[in-house]
Formats: sequence, C-alpha cells, structure tokens
Amino acid sequence: MHGGIPVSVDRYRNFGFLIGSVYRLYTRLFERHSIELGLTLVQCKVLAFLSRNEGASQARIAEGTGTDPMTLVRILDRMEQDGWIERRLNADDRRAHRLFLQEAAKPVLSKMWRVADVARSEALVGLDPGAREQFMQLLEQMNARLLALDAAAARPVDSPAPAPAPKAGRGSAPRS
Repeated sequence: MHGGIPVSVDRYRNFGFLIGSVYRLYTRLFERHSIELGLTLVQCKVLAFLSRNEGASQARIAEGTGTDPMTLVRILDRMEQDGWIERRLNADDRRAHRLFLQEAAKPVLSKMWRVADVARSEALVGLDPGAREQFMQLLEQMNARLLALDAAAARPVDSPAPAPAPKAGRGSAPRS
C-alpha cells in the first residue's frame, strides 16, 4: 500500500532501474560540483574509501570502489607521486601493500567533503529531516542485506553461515 492505495507489482519492476538512475544522476551532479577539485569521480571514491579504511589493500580498494584494478594502480601511482598516499608492505603478504593517507591528502579530502555536502543537499531538497533520516536508514538496511547475500553467495556450500552482521548504524555507509 502506498498512501492507502495498493501498489502495483509493475512499479517494483523498476526498482533496479530507479536505483541505477538515481546513482547515475547523482554522480553527474557530484561531478559538476567537483570540477573545481580537478579530480575524477574515481579519484574521489578512492580517497573517500581510504579515509574510512586506512591500511586497506589495493584489491580491497578496487572492490570497495568498483574500480578496475589496472585503473586503480594508475590512480594510486599518481596519488603516491602527489604525496597523498603511502604504500607499505603488508606483514601478512609481502607481495601486497597496504595503503595509508598522508597529510597532503587532508586538504583535498576536506574540499571533496564540502563538494559532496553541496551535491547531497541539492539532491535531498524537499525531504524533511525525518524523511532524510528514514531514507538513510532504509539504504543502510538494504546495503547490509545485500552485503549478507553477497557474502552467502561467495561462501562455499559446506561452510557455516557467519554470525548476523551488526545493524547498520548512523554514519556507517560511505558518503559521496
């Protein structure tokens, strides 16, 4: 039911398309605002991911940002040259590196978050604070559920199911 009116099943068939459209349009909005940064969306995603996941491996960053591993290597090489990141050998796997943000990245991140705040504010115009909070809670719940389904699909059939994931809390989802 939607506002007392039965919702057609056909409306839900647009779910994936609607999610994709919102992502695509929000990305364009963010990119219009981020021109002043001189960064690509992928660079922003990498910086944002690293700011929340210091010490992540390149493979984890690629997966977490949806970036092609070869593209990521070029981005990280450039960020390392600019003094924004540092690669450190992984004690558990000497073939791999863990990545850390450097001081030089902090002003860039600060500008990036301001751009994200403006774009997000524009995208959410018309939603009162309660609706915004509910919207974020629903997105976090959906994200947690999809992560659990993804993990279950990747787990070998004879492996026990992991303990349920903790309920997504405020600020746990990446912002862009």
